Amino acid sequence: MFGRRKTKLIPTISSGVAGPLGVLHLPRFWSKVLMDAKGVLHEDYPACGAGFDQMVLDGLGLDKDATLAYISENSPTYPQFEAWVLEQSGGSLDQAAVDELNAAITGYNHDDDTRGSILGASGVEDDGSVLDAVNLNNLDDWYELHASLG
Repeated sequence: MFGRRKTKLIPTISSGVAGPLGVLHLPRFWSKVLMDAKGVLHEDYPACGAGFDQMVLDGLGLDKDATLAYISENSPTYPQFEAWVLEQSGGSLDQAAVDELNAAITGYNHDDDTRGSILGASGVEDDGSVLDAVNLNNLDDWYELHASLG
C-alpha cells in the first residue's frame, strides 16, 4: 500500500559470543554485515569496523572484500557463513590462531575516556570493575537499544 519503512536495528549479539567454530565475535560480525546488506543496520554501527571486526578477519585470514561480498550477495544463515569460513581456511581452522584471537578479544580494554562515556551513559559507576571492551560494548548496545525504543 504505502510501503513499509525498515526499522534500523541495534546489533545485540555480544562480541563475547562464539558460534560452533568457537570464534568470538564472529556471530556479531555476520549479523552486522547482514543487517547492513539488508539496509537495516543502525547508522551508529559500522558493518565492518577497524576493531573487533578487523581482528576477526585478520585472525582467521579472511579477505575483507570477499567476506563482505559473500555475506551481502548470498545472505547466508549463520551456519552457512561458518561453512564458508571453513572453506576459505581449507576445511579447518588453526586452533592456536583461534585461541589467540579469542584471547585478544576478551583481553582488550577500552581507553579511560571511552569506558567513562559508556558507563556514564548507562548510569553505571566507573569504579574500575568493568574494564573489558566486550562488557562495555554490551552496555553500550543495551543502552542504544533502550534509547531507540523511546
